[in-house]
Formats: sequence, C-alpha cells, structure tokens
Amino acid sequence: MRQNKAHWYFLLLLILAGESVFILPFVLSRVFRPTVLEAFSLDNVELGICFTVYGIVALLSYLFGGPLADKYPPRKSIALALWMTALGGLVYATFPSYTILKILYGYWGFTTIFIFWAPMIKATRVWGGTTSQGKAFGFLDGGRGLVGALFGLLSVLIFSLFINTTVSETTLYESKQAFKNVILVCSGIVVLVGFLVWFFMKMDHKAEEEIILDKITISEIKEVLRLPSVWLLMIIILCAYVGYKITDVFSLYAQDVMLYDQVQSAQVGTFLLFVRPVVGVLIGILADRTDTTYWLVVSFVVTFFGSLLFATGIISNSTTVLFFTSILIVATGVYAARSLYFAVMERGQIPLVLTGTAVGVISLIGHTPDIFAGPAIGLLLENSPGAIGHQHVFWLLALFSFIGGIAAWYYFRLYGKK
Repeated sequence: MRQNKAHWYFLLLLILAGESVFILPFVLSRVFRPTVLEAFSLDNVELGICFTVYGIVALLSYLFGGPLADKYPPRKSIALALWMTALGGLVYATFPSYTILKILYGYWGFTTIFIFWAPMIKATRVWGGTTSQGKAFGFLDGGRGLVGALFGLLSVLIFSLFINTTVSETTLYESKQAFKNVILVCSGIVVLVGFLVWFFMKMDHKAEEEIILDKITISEIKEVLRLPSVWLLMIIILCAYVGYKITDVFSLYAQDVMLYDQVQSAQVGTFLLFVRPVVGVLIGILADRTDTTYWLVVSFVVTFFGSLLFATGIISNSTTVLFFTSILIVATGVYAARSLYFAVMERGQIPLVLTGTAVGVISLIGHTPDIFAGPAIGLLLENSPGAIGHQHVFWLLALFSFIGGIAAWYYFRLYGKK
C-alpha cells in the first residue's frame, strides 16, 4: 500500500500555490467583475472572449504539459509558473488595450496550465497516498478556497482604502487607481509564494524518482486512453467546471438583480470564496470515511436543485435571505464536485506514475469551459439584460449539472465500494 510520502507543510505549500497562480487571471475578476468591466471598458461578451483566449491556449497546454509533469519534479515547475504569472500582473496593472488584454490572457493560459496544472494535481495525489485521496484533494480545493477568500478580503480592503469618496460618487480614475494597487499587491504576493515553493516544497529523493518517467511514449498515452475512468472523468469535469465558471456571475447578480453597489457586490463574491474551504475540508474527510464516488454524485444533485432556485426567477431584491441561501446551496454542490473529481482517480485505477499524462488527456475535454463558458454566459447576459439573463445562465447550469450527475452515477456504479 502506498503511504503518504510528504509532510503537511508540503500540502500547505501546494494549497498556497494552487490558488495564488489563479488570483490575477480569475479571482480578481470574480470579486471585482463590475469594476473590471468599467476599468477596462469591456462588456460581458468581451471579458468572456478574454477567458476564451485563455482557454484555447490552456487546451493545448493540458495536452502537452500533462506528460511533462511525469518527467520533471513538481517543485521547479510550480515555482516557475508563479513567477511568470506575476510578471503578467505588471502588464495587467497598466490597463492595456483590449487586444493586449487578450494576449495577456493567452500568456496566462500558458503559465498557469502548461507549466503548473498537472504538476499540482500529481503532487497532491502523491501526498494523499492510497487512503487519503478525498482528504488530499478536499483540503487542496478547500484550502485554495480559503487562500482565494483571504486574497478577496485583502483586495476589497485595499480597494476601499484608495476610494476617498462614497462608493456611489467614485470616478472612473479613482476606481482604476484603487484597482491598480490591488493588482500590484497581489502580484508581489504571488512572487513571494514562488520563492517559498522553490526553497521548501521538497520531496525525498527516492520518492521523487518513483513518480518520474525517464521518457513519455505513445504507449503510455494509449494505456491511459484505454481506461473507462478517463473518459467518464472528461464528462464529469466538463460539467463540474461549467458550474465553477458560473459562480463568477454571483457578484454581477448582486449588482443587476439585488441592486447592490460595487463594494457590496464584491463582498458577495468574497462571501462565496469563504464557502469553498468549508465545503472542501468537510467533503474530503467525509469522502475518505465512506466513498468518494458516491459523494461526487451527491454534489451534482445539490448543484442541480440549487440552480433551479435561481433559474425559476423566485429570487429578487426583496428576498435577501433566499438569495444568500441559494448561493450557499449552489456553491456547496459546485465546490464539492471540484474537490472530488480528481480524488476519484485512485478509485478509477489510473496509475500514479501516469497521473500527469492522464490529467492532460482528461483536461483536454474537461476544461473546455475555459473556451466556451465565458462567451456563453456573456451572450446570455447581454441578450437578455437584468434578471432574465441571469435566469438563462442558471438554466445552463441546471442542464450541465444533470448531465454531470448521470456520468458521476455511472462512475459510482463502476468504481464505487461494493
């Protein structure tokens, strides 16, 4: 039986790095979506296209970067990815033109996926051993959520400190200067995390040798493609990832439907980030004590019913308690699925030494929402402004939750505890 080969601080560094690398491309726009649209003179479709450019580069990066994770130690790849991502933050802080912004998102697609993604997943699987996969990935995603929430809190605090007037009277110039300071502080922290990973996230040399292949061949890729678990995980992750992308609109929902101002809507986005660590830790512990594949099914069921609360239009600016309750339900389902979909790789009989290759192949399909989800959400919101557009977005979530639930149920039938 394969036991844990790394200490707790190894997982803590993975958690810190795992969210820090996505702060600049995603977390800031999730927390400050209305501000980003205004500061960069974008509409929802244009911002969605930036995410699509990211997704296209990421798609190729998953395919070619995955096998590299089976050839090189995770520590060096992760640190390099953090430093290169932070470098992009310096460009982001200049509020570049729309064309440069799209190029920047393509660059981030390379730094966060080609260099970073598969090494992070493989290192987490190594830490989890054979008995703690739910805990490893639950703590990873939950911990990443906590790091994201803390970044969100820090960002809102910095933003508020540089707003000298009441929020409703803030000029575009003041808003941009405040957001620029947010970007620069976050970039500096990402650089620091890179140094921590480089110097401290080390594994035992013998353990490191066991998880690295001298050469990746076509036969290894064919071996991965023969596994039913790989094909099912493509569908499961695709559907779960659509749900994760849709959580980006909650701060905009707060502004458009609940009629909150910029700071209040950013606080809604930050509240959402705090749900993620709680869900990740609880579902990880629960899954290891029972069955990870069963709880993956449950997560899709919860997401489906939560999405219906928004899709049916019963939430309005006069139903504040229902609004936050519904956010909690959707977020619980979405974050539980995120915590578990890589945790079931061990149960799906995917060899540890081929983890990077498997992650690359699975993510090639599973993370296509990086390409289509942003524009799809943007079109739904722009074509039907206000509450109706948001209802359409949550009908989309309901559809993908239903499909993901069916795939997860079949995975449970094949690989669940008998």
